[in-house]
Amino acid sequence: MASEETRTVETRTAMSPTERGRTAETRASETTAGVGRTRAWATRLVVVGIVLSALNLRPAITSLGALLEEVRDGLGMSGSVAGVLTSVPPLCFAVFGVTAPRLARRFGPAAVVCAGMAAITAGLLIRPYVGGTAGFLAASALALMGIAVSNVLMPVIVKRWFPDRVGSMTGLYSMALAAGTSLAAAVTVPLTDALGGGWQAGLAVWAAIAAAAVLPWLPLVRDRGTAAVQPQGPARGAAEQHAPLRMARSRTAWALAVFFGLQATAAYITMGWMPQIFRDAGVPAGTAGVLLAVTMVMGVPLAFVIPRVATRLPHQGPIVLVLGACGLAGYAGLYLAPAGGAWAWAVLLGVSNCAFPLALTMVGMRARSGPGVVQLSAFAQSTGYLLSIPGPLLVGVLYQQSGGWGVPIALMAALMVPQMAVGFLAGRDRTVEDEATR
Repeated sequence: MASEETRTVETRTAMSPTERGRTAETRASETTAGVGRTRAWATRLVVVGIVLSALNLRPAITSLGALLEEVRDGLGMSGSVAGVLTSVPPLCFAVFGVTAPRLARRFGPAAVVCAGMAAITAGLLIRPYVGGTAGFLAASALALMGIAVSNVLMPVIVKRWFPDRVGSMTGLYSMALAAGTSLAAAVTVPLTDALGGGWQAGLAVWAAIAAAAVLPWLPLVRDRGTAAVQPQGPARGAAEQHAPLRMARSRTAWALAVFFGLQATAAYITMGWMPQIFRDAGVPAGTAGVLLAVTMVMGVPLAFVIPRVATRLPHQGPIVLVLGACGLAGYAGLYLAPAGGAWAWAVLLGVSNCAFPLALTMVGMRARSGPGVVQLSAFAQSTGYLLSIPGPLLVGVLYQQSGGWGVPIALMAALMVPQMAVGFLAGRDRTVEDEATR
């Protein structure tokens, strides 16, 4: 009896060339289908990872804002020290965000985001129980380090996996980010009460959601590609796609960085101090937390709509101006009648805070290639967050020195004017490769 191998060889020999060609085509088709299924599975996993990660990029900050008075009393902080605490997020984002491109090149974006989610988990779990202001700041910095690298790499991952859907995927990511931000602001105080009234438990509970965000990235840690992203617009030569970029030479990169910094200043002042503004105006603590949640939840629908609209416009400047006008109106309301029109001011400032998803969308639009997006994202976010560091600290100092919120709110409104100007410049239809290639 002939062996199975012998029969297989005889069968192949008996086949006509046409039949053998059809067999090879069938095998190639099966291989392609297998690769397609793997790619589809990985893509779905990336979507889940993006959403869960985005949910965890702000609760570390807004949960603290809702309980800032209790944390200050528990740790014996002055207003100036609390101002330092509210400045820690942009400081960490500036310092650690600049390391994200190097880490992504070495380990891959997915692995870095996975490690970032683990750092957020550890920081949120540790910081309420370490004791003392220094330990609280150090544990917060650990969580914020994870947020920083994830902030920078999210636009990169979107560009890498969804090059033809940058607007819609940035909208989904921004919507999830806004949902996590508003959820933490709204439920931290009720959760604290339900857990016995201790602010430590109210802050630590957010580590559970961060731990869940680690899981989708674990199967993707071996994915190291960012170069697979195709350039936008007309085809470019290989030399230009891989040419090193000097971002400091690009006026567009600088405009985007300053816009990012000023919108971050407004956002972190809002997240860190707005509940206290309302509480000082006579609004109960729980209601003040809900008002912050209203501000943040405005980003859920708008963060999905604005990027999609922005990618369809040749110039994103008009969107910048509309958002800035809403911010000016909201600050005017906080100055004139903080308690009387609290809900209206919360809504207006929530619309204004949607400058963040717009800035992320412009990062993806102002570079043609994956490496360009990595460099632009790191430059704009690190430089921008560096510029935003003094804002929350200055608000705390002005609040303590003036004994009220009039001067700090005037500062917030004044910063909105240059934000609108540089955002208009950043919205022009051009790419950093045209300006920053050596």
